[in-house]
Order: sequence, then C-alpha cells, then structure tokens
Amino acid sequence: MWSGANRAAEEFYAGLLQEFDEKKNGICKDPFIYETDIQVQLISKGQPNPLKNILHENETIFIVEKVPLEKEEPSHIEELQSEDTAISDLSTGENVGLLALPIGRARQLIGFYTMAHNPNMTHLKINRPVTALPPLWVRCDGSDPEGISWLGAELISTSSNITGVVLYMVTCKVDKNYSVNLEDLKKSHKKRHHLSALTAGGFAQYELFKSTALDDIAAASQTTITLDISWSPVDEILQTPPLSSTATLNIKVESGEPRGPLSQLHRELKFLLVLADGLRTGVTEWPEPLEAKSAVELVQEFLNELNKLNEFGDSTKKDTETVKHDAAAVDGSVECLLTVRGDLDFAEQLWCKMSSSVISYQDLVKCFSLVIQSLQRGAIQPWLHSGSNSLLSKLIHQSYYGTMDTVSLSGTVPVQMLLEIGLDKLKKDYICFFIGQELASLNHLEYFISPSVDTQEQVHRVQKLHHILEIAVSCMLFIKPQHELLFSLTQSCIKYYEQNPLDEQHIFQLPVRPTAVKDLYQNEKPQKWRVEINSGQKKVKTVWQLSDGPPVDHLGFHRPDFSELTLNGSLEERLSFTSMVTCSQVHFK
Repeated sequence: MWSGANRAAEEFYAGLLQEFDEKKNGICKDPFIYETDIQVQLISKGQPNPLKNILHENETIFIVEKVPLEKEEPSHIEELQSEDTAISDLSTGENVGLLALPIGRARQLIGFYTMAHNPNMTHLKINRPVTALPPLWVRCDGSDPEGISWLGAELISTSSNITGVVLYMVTCKVDKNYSVNLEDLKKSHKKRHHLSALTAGGFAQYELFKSTALDDIAAASQTTITLDISWSPVDEILQTPPLSSTATLNIKVESGEPRGPLSQLHRELKFLLVLADGLRTGVTEWPEPLEAKSAVELVQEFLNELNKLNEFGDSTKKDTETVKHDAAAVDGSVECLLTVRGDLDFAEQLWCKMSSSVISYQDLVKCFSLVIQSLQRGAIQPWLHSGSNSLLSKLIHQSYYGTMDTVSLSGTVPVQMLLEIGLDKLKKDYICFFIGQELASLNHLEYFISPSVDTQEQVHRVQKLHHILEIAVSCMLFIKPQHELLFSLTQSCIKYYEQNPLDEQHIFQLPVRPTAVKDLYQNEKPQKWRVEINSGQKKVKTVWQLSDGPPVDHLGFHRPDFSELTLNGSLEERLSFTSMVTCSQVHFK
C-alpha cells in the first residue's frame, strides 16, 4: 500500500516538474495526463485564472481536473428534447462539471503534492533538494456534505528550505438568505490558527456597464466596464468602500457594437479590412451593400453634381454642403461626442459612396473609370486635402495642369486605389476626434497614422486606433469620466498599442481616486463583495465572499423554474452566491 502511494507521489511530482520546466523554457504544450483520467495544466500569471473570482490573485498555479470526455454526436432523441430541457442543461454548466473530481480523489492528489515536497520523505526517489513548485488546485465536484468546490495546497518556504504547506478548502452555495457576522469570522480565524492579532481587508467590484444581446440570435458583445475597490480595515459585512480606498477601472471593449455610436465608422473599417485581405490573399469577400442604388449610379450622380457646380464656378459651396450631409450620415448619432467633419474632400466623399455600395471588382473598375474620364475631360476640378500620397490624389493634382498619367485599371490597382483613399479618410476621422477632444496630439498619434510603413501595416495600426476610439467613446457614454481620467486612459491605450498587437480581449486598467467615481458606486449594489481576514501572513487567511454570479464555473447550482421569471426574463430577486475559503497549516519540521 505505502509503496504504491510513494510511487504515485513520485510520478505525480515528476509530471508537475516537467510541466513547470517546459513552461519556464517557453515550451507550450497541452495539459499533461496523469493516470489516464487526470489532466494538469500550468496557468501562468496574466492568463485566465478560474480562481480569480474567489481569491482575486493572479499568480502561477497548477489546475488539476478530469480529462474531458470526448464530445459525442447528439442522438436523434436528444435532438428532439424540449427547449426547456435544453436551456436547463446549458444553465447548469454540466459540461464543465464533468471536469470536477470526487473529494477523495482530490485529497489524494493534494497528498501526493505534499509528500513530494516534504523534506522528511527521503525514501522517495526524487532529486534533492526538491524544486518548490507553484500552488496546486484541484477542482472538486461538491458531492461531499460540506460542498467543497476546490482544494488547494501552497508551499511555505524560506530562501533555502521548504518548511511546510498551507492547505485550502473552498466551499460555494446559493444562499438567498445569507447571515454572517464579521466578528464571528474573526473569532473563527483566531481559533483555527491560534492567533490574536489580525486584519480584515475588503474588496468590492461594481459592474458599471455590460453589453446585452440584441435578440435571441445576435450575441452580446464582450464590452464590460467594472470598478474594483480595495480597502482596510473592514468595519462590517457589505460595508460601502470608504473614499480612502484604492480603486481601479477595468475596461474591456469589443468594437462594432451594433447599437453603438461608432457602428457606421466600424463598418467602414471592416470594409477597409476586406480590401486589405483581398490584396493579401487575392480573394475579396464583398459585404452586403447599404445603398439601394448601385455603386456606379451613385458615383455617376456624384460626378454630375460636381460637373454642374464646376460650370457655375461655385464648387466650394456645394462641396461643403455634400460634405456635411455625408459626414452626418457617417455618424449622426454621436454628434455630441465626435465633431462632425465638414471638410471631407473629393476622395473622402468618393470613399463614403463606394464603401457603402461596391459589391464586386467590376464595380471598382467602372467607378474609377468614370472618375478618371471626368478628370481627363476637365469636367470636374475637385479639391483635396494636402498630404495624401494616394494614386487618385496624384491623378487629381495632375488634372489641374491638363496632363495625367495613364493608369491601367487591372489587377490589384483598383483595390489598392480604394484602400488608399479609405486609409486617408479614416486616419483623418480619428485625428479629428482625439485632437478635438484634447485626448492626444499629432505626436501621440504618429505611430498610428504614419504613411512610412507598408499598406498592410498601416491598416493594422488604424485598426488599433479604432479600438482606442471605441474604448474612449464607451467610457464617455457610460461612465462620463472627468477629462483628466479620459486623457490618462487614452494615453495608456496608445502606449499599449505602440508595443502590442490588436487584442480586444485585453483589459485596460486605470487607477482612479474613489472621490472621482463615487457617484458610480456609492448607491449601487456590488456584483461582488469580499472580506479577507489574515494575521500578517499572506497565505494564512479566511475569505468570505458574496456575489451575484456563480463563483466557480464547474458546479451546477439550482436554477429557478421558468415560472419564477418576469416577462422580460429577469429574476424578481437577484440570486446570491456565497463562497468561503479556509485554510490550515502543516509544518514539516
């Protein structure tokens, strides 16, 4: 029996050590399998952490769970199951629950981890001194009387020795009528750890904004804005954070919210990406047009209007009128935030018409043929902003002097021409916003608007700039921050994207003074409230948390019947989930 346990501890430690070393050396691989039914993966700092909802820590840890079952094709009977049953299955999170282990198996694995690190276990065939590994956490299925959802183990060590281990236990439940007293928690902590002095730190998270689905078909965007507040000491359970707290805004924005004020500008960006992909791959996936008229009809009408104005010698006035109309169409719903550009030049107006109506390569060729012919005849003399190096701009400037280069509208030339004028237009749109709102200068934006890199890289940088715009506008709409905060956030985003690729899942964090955001949280209920009691040792703690969402993702909690739902699908009373983290110390010497 003991020889079997010793061998199992040796094998388990060897697998953990190999995973740890490979990750340290930059070798990325799938979770390693232990005894065919257990998988272990190393979660590095900064990666999504399944314990973050409970412990609010973001360190490197091992996660141990069952090997997921192979997904089987649904049977005919399963396909015919009722809608109610299908919704129920999804709501209980059964698929994730399959990853959890029985409490006996979880304790066994924690035991192997502890044995392997115990310096007194010299009979184990492990190289000495033992490498101290990151904390180990095991998903539990909650089937025991205490309803344990996680077991964890974290080493206690000095600079040269491993002296013990802290064993953690996490329990979670739906607790509509929770009753807990701060003093009782403190007494329980003192009794368990035989300590007199202790501190209680508080944490509260407020959901300031979260996107919702438009309907049953369109999924909600991933835009969320939350406020995290930490303070100490805690005076009572569910205490409102004092103004002396430390606060941080967490902002994650997904571009292209259909109901958002930037939806039209985002559509232009997507069309720009279509053109760039077409140049790169040779295949262009044309989007559905927004206009009822064809691109050729729109461009011909546009040229006819300019021709008439040219005859009357009053092209400037009409250009401005057309510009205002087109600019308002671009984004009329955000006039209070974005300065509506009244200076769109000929190429930018042409972009607005073609980007909303072109559906084929042939459309591009015909539209640019009409433009070039009008320029060659002198029928139009359009004005342009200075600074553009696009092929169309060069042709227009040449037309002023009656001589134009011959351009063959074949191959990638038409796509490149439209892409160039789209880049110029969008860059000016973003410059107009950031400078108009005093959030950045031209120097700050130089990286994103520079024409000195190739076209594909320019498109990537403009895409980053659009995401920064989405972040700024989302904050202006939903939390209305002071200009100082918005400026700091914008500058933080600019610095991030000067060094990193586009990542709409990235959470931008901005430290704020609670006094600057007190109106956003003081009269609101937090979506998460937590107190952590410790005695000066970070690892020895008792944590109690109340949240309005399940704190663990692998357990199915009781969900109310559909009869308990209101007409709009929300609960009359918000469900409450409580979780408790307790620990004990084991000393090896």
